[in-house]
Amino acid sequence: MGVYILVTVLIIVACVLQVMIVLVQNSKGGGLAANFTSAGQSMGVRKTADFLEKATWTLAVAILILSLAATATIPRGKVEQESVISTAIERQQDPNAIPTLPTPVPESDGDNN
Repeated sequence: MGVYILVTVLIIVACVLQVMIVLVQNSKGGGLAANFTSAGQSMGVRKTADFLEKATWTLAVAILILSLAATATIPRGKVEQESVISTAIERQQDPNAIPTLPTPVPESDGDNN
């Protein structure tokens, strides 16, 4: 159960980061990269756009792998109960069976006619 919760939290964190990175990007080449136009920066406009694209793809792959890991670590309880459907089928009565109702036994007069 603990591994499943850990993987689920990692998926949520990766999704939030993915949304933030996608919102920072601009499809026209602007976004975060357009704000860094000063000459004294360590990353240029092109390097920032490359970093954001690589981060997007890396997080997408991470979400895919974590989703598969979450599927593999789903806690499964012991199956001790039978299915509700199979129990209902076993308890079902034959609809063609003639019901046996309690019928009164006719009283005899002592005459055998």
